[in-house]
Amino acid sequence: MQFKTIIEPFRIKMVEPIRQTTREERERLLAEAHYNLFLLKAEDVLIDLLTDSGTGAMSSGQWAGMMLGDESYAGAKSFYKFEAAVRTITHLKHVIPTHQGRAAERILFGSVLNPGDIVPNNTHFDTTRANTEYRGATALDIPIAEAHDPAAILPFKGNIDLEKLERVLVDNPGKVPLAMITVTNNSGGGQPVSMANIRAASAICHRHNVPLFLDCCRFAENAWFIKTREEGYADKTPLEIAQEMFSYVDGATMSAKKDGMANIGGFLALNDDALAQECKNLLILTEGFPTYGGLAGYDLEALAVGLEEVLHEDYLQYRIRSVAYLGDILTANNIPIVQPPGGHAIYIDAKTMLPHIPQSEYPAWALSLALYLEGGIRSVEIGSVMFGHQPDGSEKPAAMELVRLAFPRRVYTQSHVDYLAEVLLYVNSIKDDIRGVKIVESPPMLRHFSAKMTPVHDTLLQS
Repeated sequence: MQFKTIIEPFRIKMVEPIRQTTREERERLLAEAHYNLFLLKAEDVLIDLLTDSGTGAMSSGQWAGMMLGDESYAGAKSFYKFEAAVRTITHLKHVIPTHQGRAAERILFGSVLNPGDIVPNNTHFDTTRANTEYRGATALDIPIAEAHDPAAILPFKGNIDLEKLERVLVDNPGKVPLAMITVTNNSGGGQPVSMANIRAASAICHRHNVPLFLDCCRFAENAWFIKTREEGYADKTPLEIAQEMFSYVDGATMSAKKDGMANIGGFLALNDDALAQECKNLLILTEGFPTYGGLAGYDLEALAVGLEEVLHEDYLQYRIRSVAYLGDILTANNIPIVQPPGGHAIYIDAKTMLPHIPQSEYPAWALSLALYLEGGIRSVEIGSVMFGHQPDGSEKPAAMELVRLAFPRRVYTQSHVDYLAEVLLYVNSIKDDIRGVKIVESPPMLRHFSAKMTPVHDTLLQS
């Protein structure tokens, strides 16, 4: 007998209390945080879906592994366990640990990028874009056309546009030191990339002698989508699929706070000997010795276990279905989301949901504030606050105005998701009362982390 209910493939051994707040408290807390959810105290959040990065629950195997942590400054046993885990998956020659993904990006781009260079990608996420632009290079997004249509349903809407990739490389010889593909495509709604697309992009890049890198922080989720959606992969294991993905690239950056299943960590992996040495030299300057890279030995142990656990089929089935469960509820109730639901998050299409708020008043940011005000839910805007500010100081509306609800791994149960759905349905019923916001103060880069905002019309919700 095949039962339909997909249960959590784990038991809970330890719990952490969460605190209920009143709507009046949340109204005050929003004002004190300058209407920026990043500036809230975590203890004032009921369900925290700000990010799935480093917010997951570690397994008993990971906690046990941490007790074996070797804290030697150089050549620790824990590094070699971590290195073996990464090489088993990627087969890349050099494995350089970092404290998180943005450090790997900074070291890689600091070694290869010069002003005027171009880095094509299906879609850069925030830190990748910022690290590219910090070097004076252009972060060029070239996803397939359907990626800009939230309602379009394709199995691999995260794909890079192969014709545009070819054109960029033909038109800019010597100006593209590397190309990237982000799996899954976070800024594009958590959409997966097909194996055929990775393979074809690799062939194009190598024809032009341009190395291809994966931003692989959700490689296991992407592997599961390939297994369940792409012809010829149903009988392959997630590990086998991941190994093929990496076989087409010359290197990878990873925030292992996602599919590394740990609370901190990342890596840069590559095959080029000379580039690896240059990156290690830069790593020593800012992160630490190449066998710890800013991490404790026990962090490396936890990552080695997490990189194995993340490829378990029962975990991946539960993970992807948990997100789709919420997506199904929202779709049935006509709340517009990026379709189909992604692997790690639901992305609400705020531009469609709140057509009365112009993009200049940041509808996705306003919607994220309303979710916290009404239900204590913390989410994140992926729209014109995050991506509207251009390197030359100008403003350009983002292609989409999305609110991302990112699911921490192994943290929340179905009752939490059912409560979340209730809050979303209620906010949808009062959506016409939500008003826009404006920026009062912000830094020149990655402004969404610390910008101070305020409602345009004095109050967030019209009475």
